[in-house]
Amino acid sequence: MSAFSTFRHARRSLVFFTAGTLLALVAACDGDTVGVASDSTPAADSTLAAGDTSTHPTTDTTVAPADTAAPPAPVDSGAAGPVDSTAADTSATGDGGSPPVIEAANSLAGVVYGTNSLDASLLSTVHTGTLRGGGVTADNVGSLLSAVRAKGGRIVLKLCNGKDSYVKNADGTFSLTKWKALVARFKNANLGPYISDGTIVGHYLIDEPHLANRWGGKVISPATLEEMAQYSKSIWPTMPTFVRTLPSWLASSSTTYRYLDAGWAQYTSNKGNVSTYVSTEVAAAKRKGLGLVVGLNVLDGGNGSSGIAGFTRGKSAMSASEIRTYSTALLAQSYVCGFFNWMYDARYYGRSDIKSAMADMSSKARAHAKTSCRQ
Repeated sequence: MSAFSTFRHARRSLVFFTAGTLLALVAACDGDTVGVASDSTPAADSTLAAGDTSTHPTTDTTVAPADTAAPPAPVDSGAAGPVDSTAADTSATGDGGSPPVIEAANSLAGVVYGTNSLDASLLSTVHTGTLRGGGVTADNVGSLLSAVRAKGGRIVLKLCNGKDSYVKNADGTFSLTKWKALVARFKNANLGPYISDGTIVGHYLIDEPHLANRWGGKVISPATLEEMAQYSKSIWPTMPTFVRTLPSWLASSSTTYRYLDAGWAQYTSNKGNVSTYVSTEVAAAKRKGLGLVVGLNVLDGGNGSSGIAGFTRGKSAMSASEIRTYSTALLAQSYVCGFFNWMYDARYYGRSDIKSAMADMSSKARAHAKTSCRQ
């Protein structure tokens, strides 16, 4: 077993997601098979004025727009290649593999209640987390982290520039080479202090690897996900790794996850009974030694009872009643280590009924048992 593997299992009891503080997970995330992908734009007749059609908010001046400074990525030969075994220089990160400082967030209760694309300025005692993706660069990550920390926030960085197109080969398949090149931009960024104090709680590796039609007809294999997680840990050994795909899909592989820390279960009303759904994913996560993040696709995952048009044509946003019902079932699982909604929309989030429901569910998240995503 590698040094990283030994270290990972030695720290299973650490808690990385908490409520009452604010967690920002940097990612370009959408609903599983409903909702738009990170490259998508909203339907022309959508009645929701989504905060950002590329799934990162436009109001945060600490982060540049996703497409304005896309770094050039190397041409991929088509082969993923071996795991990068070269130890990165971690002197600039302050995270060279020594036992990390237990983050101050561990003194706080519960699990995070967050929202994708929520601007740092909107973090609050209700919305205690955000996922962010495109536009985060080595140059502006420091100001972003400072803004999150100033709000008492938490952040998981998606370091591959958000959009899928930046990590694809010409045929649309996933390029591990391009992904690594984008992540490597941050090797010398001063992330260590933010990892140590809990401002950074993880690295969001990729979105929906299980969808072949999203990746040129070929899924990103569990083995490749584990290789991505290993590359991340070779640079930042103490930063947890996440991927938004169901633990049941990850568990269908014989891959042993030593470096990948957690899977993701994002519920929509068309996925059947919510209690059955989450119980199934908890069981799968436990079998594979993975943590479990849950959440709702509030903009596109409703059953139609709300009468609120979704972000995507033909979809419905969730009603306040749906939010309460589904969230309560998800948070009833003590194994859950974090909760995130997809995604921020000013008009929808500004509704009095939705505000009330989310405040109630944030309170439930705060009352939840503190649970680590590193199992």
